[in-house]
Amino acid sequence: MKTLVVCSGGLDSVTLAYKIAKESPIDSLVSFDYGQRHTTEIEYAKYCAEKLTVPHDIVDIRSIGRLLGGSALTDDVDVPDGHYEEESMRVTVVPNRNAIMLSIVFGVAAARACDAVAIAVHGGDHFIYPDCRPDFIESFQKMQNRALDGVHSVQLLAPFVNVDKAEIVRQGAELGVPFIDTWSCYQGNELHCGRCGTCVERREAFSIAGLEDPTQYLDPDFWKQAVSKHAKKEG
Repeated sequence: MKTLVVCSGGLDSVTLAYKIAKESPIDSLVSFDYGQRHTTEIEYAKYCAEKLTVPHDIVDIRSIGRLLGGSALTDDVDVPDGHYEEESMRVTVVPNRNAIMLSIVFGVAAARACDAVAIAVHGGDHFIYPDCRPDFIESFQKMQNRALDGVHSVQLLAPFVNVDKAEIVRQGAELGVPFIDTWSCYQGNELHCGRCGTCVERREAFSIAGLEDPTQYLDPDFWKQAVSKHAKKEG
């Protein structure tokens, strides 16, 4: 089964790439430049492709990204600090981002006669991002079955959709993923900030998994405060 892997260069998608590479041939890794705050992660996706010796395609959809304004990931809006499951993190939503990207990748997959498209959405994203939830994945597959009816059959693989990031870290460790060569931070600094939602989630995941986090953070201890604050609010 030949698969196209959507790879941002983050911990989740790089782990996905290693997982798919172990199970079946990869046609290529596909990354998107949608006008995000920085393109650091794309460089890590490129490096992942080199390590796996597979092609890397970068799709420029910046013109579309400019029309999806209002997100802290694309506009001059402050990235909030704290736990991912805080209401403040909703400002990081880019409307329909996964739906747009997947529509493009499914078209590419059909054109190249690929059997599947893989994406690294996971359980930790469900609270904030509607296009990372199981019902979205199921609905998108049904829609593509209609859209490509009589053209080509492409399966949507989302093996992490019902697991948390700690489980992704565990699986990545077993696969030998070089976590140091992945990028999660929403900020474009030389090091991970340690304070934004995705940095907090990354740091927490390694702790829960019981594995050493090789990432260098500008604020390596903030995650404990963010997790504690969230736990008290939930309790």
